[in-house]
This record gives sequence, structure tokens and C-alpha cells, in this order.
Amino acid sequence: MKYGLFTCPYQRLSLERAFSDASALGYDYIELWGGRPHAYAPDLLAGDLDAVLWLIDRFEMPVEIYTPEHNAYPFNYMIGSERQWEDAMDYLSAALRCGKALGAEYTLISVGHSGFASPEEKRFRLLKSLTRISREAEHLDHRIVVEPLTPMESDFCNSSEELSELLDLVNSPAVRGMCDVVVPFVQGRSPAAEVRLLGQRMAHLHLTDSDGITENHLLPGDGCMDLHGLLEELSACGYDGRATLELVTHYIDTPSEAAAAAIRRIREMTES
Repeated sequence: MKYGLFTCPYQRLSLERAFSDASALGYDYIELWGGRPHAYAPDLLAGDLDAVLWLIDRFEMPVEIYTPEHNAYPFNYMIGSERQWEDAMDYLSAALRCGKALGAEYTLISVGHSGFASPEEKRFRLLKSLTRISREAEHLDHRIVVEPLTPMESDFCNSSEELSELLDLVNSPAVRGMCDVVVPFVQGRSPAAEVRLLGQRMAHLHLTDSDGITENHLLPGDGCMDLHGLLEELSACGYDGRATLELVTHYIDTPSEAAAAAIRRIREMTES
């Protein structure tokens, strides 16, 4: 399995620090968080892209996933007026262009909160949004990976069953699915079973520990997941792709230390 460093907790440090850590600690790739101050899509398109490409070359550390920030202020395609929806679509279109320019295989799109809309409204809004985004990706010859979120973060598409149905409806060769292991775990579901359900449409993994109650993404070994057993199950069901160790703002004050502990502990689990 290839392990990636997520740059989100480095937002109080330079992006160069994240690339430097990824290289020094033995990560295989970067999952680039697309928010200020580092890699916000409009900033990249306005001239900041070259600086990120320079970091990729300098540290020989590819950006394989680009993850634009888009489920909170000011962008969430699942809520708001038609004008706000169009604004979110324009932003995600820019993000797809950035993902392509960065050499990423996927731009990651997650499912935001609908504001407790009706089931019909949620389904319509999500399908409308991903159909539009997928056509943009097809035009660019780029690909999207769709991430379900926990029920604390989103009120729709919180399982691989719902995601599989969505992928069927969108019906685009540019769109694949993924699993964040915290999402099924806090719902009492098996992350490995979610991966099996997606089958050949499983393209990416977010791997961290969990307390089983909240959406917090914890360092491996700091929660109550059996990560060693999960890694064995994932191997048994044939998944051997990317796994980003998705530490987020819980570790914003100590990102380097957290990144070092995460990769060390995961490698210890896989070697034992």
C-alpha cells in the first residue's frame, strides 16, 4: 500500500514544510489540501501553481490527490440558492483544472450537509452537482473520487451502499468512490466491508484511528479501532492502493510530530 501525507494540518506552516516532512519521513505521495494559505484553487490559477510544481520536483514527492476545501464557508453545493450553487460549481471546475495541472490522478469531492433538506431534494441536488462536475472532468481528461462523510458532517450519502447507487446514477467513467475508515466505524459498520462493496470502483482510502463516537481523525493507536486487523482485512479483500493518513486540524499545532508518529505506527502495524 502507498501512504500519503495530507497537508491540511500544516496550514499554519509553509507548504514547503509539508513536502519536506513527507520526503524525510518516507511518505509515498502528497494529498494536497486546497485551502488558503497553501493551495486554494483560485490562487493556484492566479499564479501560485508554479510554486507547488517546484516543490513536487524539488522533493520528488508527487501530488496524487488534490482535495479542495468545499463543504464549509463559502462553498457547499448541497445548500443555498441557485446563484450560490453556480458559484460552487465554478469553484469546483477551477479545482478540477488545478488537480489536472498538478498531475494528480484524482480531485477529491465530498458530500456536504444539505441543511436537512427532504430526501428528494438531497438526492436531486447531489446528482445534479456530480453530473455537472463529472462532465467537466471528462472534458479535462481528469478523474474525480467521491468521499462519503460521517453523519456529523453530512446528512446524506454516508455509506458505500448510497455511494454505489450514486455512482450508478452519475454513470461517468471519470468518477470513482473511496472510503474514509472513520465514516463506517462511527456508524458501527466494517470499513473493510465498505471497501468490498465498492469493489473495482474503490479508488482511494483515508486511514486514521477513531474514538468511535465523533468525526475526529486520530493518530493510529490513539483510538479504539483495530487498525492492524483492518489492514489485514483490506489486504485480504484485494485493496492495495493509496491510503492517505488523513490527520486534520486536530493536529494543527504539531503537524510534523503527528505526521512522523502516524507513518511510524502504521509501518509498525504492517510489519508485525
